[in-house]
Amino acid sequence: MAGGKEPIEVKFRLFDGTDIGPSKYDPATTVSALKDFILARWPQDKEITPKTVNDLKLINGGKILENNRTLAESRVTIGEVPGGVITMHVVVRPPQVDKNREKQLGNSPKQNRCGCTIL
Repeated sequence: MAGGKEPIEVKFRLFDGTDIGPSKYDPATTVSALKDFILARWPQDKEITPKTVNDLKLINGGKILENNRTLAESRVTIGEVPGGVITMHVVVRPPQVDKNREKQLGNSPKQNRCGCTIL
């Protein structure tokens, strides 16, 4: 590996408790590259599926990792066991609302969906 540094073993915990990995990565690997890895190996049977790396957030040690940072820069070493596997949590960002669709819905007449009666 580059710079003589040991590879870092990481697994990714999805929102439902399933894991992707563990796999070993060079410490110079960017968070964006890790997200690409996750997208390529995302389980097909999940209802929620990210489309791009921007739909994913990686959390390690309670901190959201930035795409342009490397794995070595993003490590939280407190409580880490040497040679152990690091678990990063994966959060899928909800799909963005299309602005044009939102305007169309805003211009349409409101429909009452509640039939409540207050006595």
